[in-house]
Amino acid sequence: MKAAPVIHAADDRGLKQTLVHTGQHYDTLMSDVFFSDLGIPLPEINLGVGSGSHARQTATLMTSLEEVFANVEPSVVVVYGDVNSTLAAAVTAAKLCIPVAHVEAGLRSFDRTMPEEVNRVVTDALSEVLFATSPEAIGHLANEGVSPDRVHLVGNPMIDTLFAARARFDDEPVRERLNLHGDFVLSTLHRPSNVDDADVAVRIVKQIKLAAELLPVVVPLHPRGRELLSGAGLVDGQGVRVIDPLGYTEFASLMSVATVVLTDSGGIQEETTMLDVPCLTVRPNTERPITITHGTNRLVDPEGILNGITSVLDGSWVAPVDRPPLWDGRAGERIAGMLHVWT
Repeated sequence: MKAAPVIHAADDRGLKQTLVHTGQHYDTLMSDVFFSDLGIPLPEINLGVGSGSHARQTATLMTSLEEVFANVEPSVVVVYGDVNSTLAAAVTAAKLCIPVAHVEAGLRSFDRTMPEEVNRVVTDALSEVLFATSPEAIGHLANEGVSPDRVHLVGNPMIDTLFAARARFDDEPVRERLNLHGDFVLSTLHRPSNVDDADVAVRIVKQIKLAAELLPVVVPLHPRGRELLSGAGLVDGQGVRVIDPLGYTEFASLMSVATVVLTDSGGIQEETTMLDVPCLTVRPNTERPITITHGTNRLVDPEGILNGITSVLDGSWVAPVDRPPLWDGRAGERIAGMLHVWT
């Protein structure tokens, strides 16, 4: 979702691109479907790295990417977000003295127990050009000594994708399939802090079941947390609809009409902000505080889930009026314009 607007805008400018799919996200429902949904060309290279420990996965990626970069000889390597693939590509390119451009730079949760936070900090330190989605990200980079001339506030390409897809939103087919009528909660959970800790998983599932006594809770279950959440009692029935992951357009369609979204995803915090959908983020912190100050997002601990949902239902939920600057659907164009200097 972050890459699609940049890829399309770079194509419009005639920039030569080589798209590398690392295979870190390898489940068909979490990977292949997005290429067709977002109109992204199939990758020229698929490394098929699959799952594994952080060290093993990153090491495998670096070895494979070193060969790719040697063969392709890119002028610049563009990396997105904060996953292990981002870190591996940035480190490998930097070792080969290839400039790195980081899309979504400067986000900080200040929680080094999050693997994504380590990835963000290292990637930003190695990047030649840093594309920031929000003003506070620029402040974080300045505090870390990054030269201002390397940092550019460009807006949020996730929102480009959301705006481009809105004309295709249609929640009725999914609702019919799920026999879902009226208000509902939409939930996604995949962060290690929530789905790798059995105690936390039990606490979250308990709250989901309590919420399901008020209104249906739809849970497209991410492969990352399927085993532990299922073991904690998250099963289909009694108001809880556990389903396979949805494609981008189907999920966004459903999200756009949800009464509440319950998540630990960074991107969903941003998308709900622009859809004016109340969002409860089950985390003690967020690297996207602008979704709280300028959006519809609230942080909750597991025991705060039911109260958060109740506050939406009783009308006491109030979101700020202003939305984040430059989240206007043109971030991809701005990024592609700056990448043009390497051609």
